[in-house]
Amino acid sequence: MLQLFPAIDLRRGRCVRLYQGDFDQETVYGDDPVAVARSFAAAGAPWVHVVDLDASRRDGSNRELVVRVADDAGVPVQTGGGVRDGSLLEAGVQRVVLGSVAVEEPQLVRELGERYPGQVAVGLDHWGGEVRTRGWEEGSGQRLLDLVHQLEGDHVAAFVVTDISRDGALVGPDVDGYAELLAATAVPVVASGGVGTLDHLRQLAAIEESGRHLSGVIVGKAIYEGAFTVPEALDALS
Repeated sequence: MLQLFPAIDLRRGRCVRLYQGDFDQETVYGDDPVAVARSFAAAGAPWVHVVDLDASRRDGSNRELVVRVADDAGVPVQTGGGVRDGSLLEAGVQRVVLGSVAVEEPQLVRELGERYPGQVAVGLDHWGGEVRTRGWEEGSGQRLLDLVHQLEGDHVAAFVVTDISRDGALVGPDVDGYAELLAATAVPVVASGGVGTLDHLRQLAAIEESGRHLSGVIVGKAIYEGAFTVPEALDALS
């Protein structure tokens, strides 16, 4: 069964969602991220996924809030956005996601992954196959599958892959793209971006390549907008 990761994106201390990664197209869903995390856990979510959008752009930080969520959520927390070391893991976060730094300093992925086995994932956010960095605002000039091959190894807990063009748009996930990823790497893959219905979740759950399935799926806007509940999502993924 795919693991469900309800998402909490933090900007200036509030829960927000962006449309296609555009910081000028922001919707605010609450000012108490800890309470939101607790509600996800109470509904049965096995994880909570937290992104520090300010830190991802090097425009501030929600670090203390991320740690509070990890302390109080009641379930493991996976977090990304500006992560460059293992300090959040030391503070109680279960898994960190290295994004821009994984592209710019790939040796750090191996260093941290070996120091914290099973707790370091790599976040690859792409538009049309080109991986973008710095809060999705800068093109890296590198292709998604090329980076997967460069970075993969036992030290990587998972690849968290977001199709930015679909993120927050509720138009459906890139099913073919995720199937291609599963065929390209033995590292677990967590899907992110585009989920808007329970059928979209079922489509992701049905992907199979050489007996392998996706490891998880991150869902944000669809839950906040009431398209489905956490229990309904868990049922669709089972």
